[in-house]
Amino acid sequence: MSTTQPPKSTPSIDRLPAARTANVAPFLAMDVLSAAKVMERRGDSVVHMEVGEPTAATPRRIREAAEAALASGRIGYTEALGIPGLREAIARHYRDRYGVWVAPERIAVTTGSSSGFVLAFLALFEPSARIAIAAPGYPAYRNILAALGLEAVPVPAGAGEGWIMTAEAIRRCHAETPLAGVLTMSPANPTGRMMDRHALGAIATACRELGLWFISDEIYHGLHYEMEPETALAFDDDAVIVNSFSKYFCMTGWRVGWLVVPERLTRTVERLAQNLFISPPYLSQIAAEASFAAIEELEAIKAGYAANRTLLLDALPRLGLESMAPPDGAFYVYLDVSRFTNDSMAFCRRLLNEAGVAATPGLDFDPEAGSRFMRLSFAGSETDCREAVRRLGGWLPQR
Repeated sequence: MSTTQPPKSTPSIDRLPAARTANVAPFLAMDVLSAAKVMERRGDSVVHMEVGEPTAATPRRIREAAEAALASGRIGYTEALGIPGLREAIARHYRDRYGVWVAPERIAVTTGSSSGFVLAFLALFEPSARIAIAAPGYPAYRNILAALGLEAVPVPAGAGEGWIMTAEAIRRCHAETPLAGVLTMSPANPTGRMMDRHALGAIATACRELGLWFISDEIYHGLHYEMEPETALAFDDDAVIVNSFSKYFCMTGWRVGWLVVPERLTRTVERLAQNLFISPPYLSQIAAEASFAAIEELEAIKAGYAANRTLLLDALPRLGLESMAPPDGAFYVYLDVSRFTNDSMAFCRRLLNEAGVAATPGLDFDPEAGSRFMRLSFAGSETDCREAVRRLGGWLPQR
């Protein structure tokens, strides 16, 4: 039998990747994670503070629901928008937590929030549409929009703006060159900053008056420490909500989330979901439905984040890292490191290689001003946070 290898292809102009992918930047937090894993495989010790992932186990009740479903036998497709029981549970969640009534038919279960963004962007926007996002903000927004042929428009949301996108800034941006939509996140990544009722309501009003789609990323809801989060649905029933079971519910690897969309969009989203994803994973949906009965265990996990937050807010300023966004929610601190560097990429690389602390450079979240910042995640254990502080103290130059 011949073992001749097929000829190697020669790159040519007609075999290059699609041009729009040139604008899709790497997700630096994942690059840091990859580098940290390489170090660990060769025996080095690393404290992981780079990725926003709960290190706590998925609660027992959730796992038991999945185990029972697995034991029953067949694991198949579901409806493209998700199983009715989970959609009804999510609708009850809005009534119980926010006092907002949402019909289950308006809820689309998704394969994590990531597929939710793809479905929402495709359903709402024509090619080349301009969508306002906060800077600093979650990097995948920019990159998903770019991959879909849409334009992300950064709106300053730094210290000068109280670390939030404001309605006034949106109006100014729209007046310069018209927008098609606005995407907000509260609590925010990377800052942990939350918008109060006034700020969120003002954005909803601005979007309604300007005729813009309003997308609210509420993936960190449930992870708050001093003020309650608000859903955008309380201010605009036409808002599109993106959420997930990844963060508060400790289900990152289960890849299950949801959208809330206006009734007139449900069939559009359903047709897209049928063709792009078939359906969300069956076992993950069964587990997600059980998650609403695991609140006691989930609140105990959140108490651990709160303790880590207190620890870092006390310790970091004593290391010379006193300038930061106020982390009202989520599990991040976004630190100004400009007294030590003007190159956060190189700074975080050295921090990993020399001190064994994995952190994400601010350039992941803000290509313009991010060279002065880095993000630390406190989603790990208290032991890890204390060790990270110890290593930072020994590595940073003395004040």
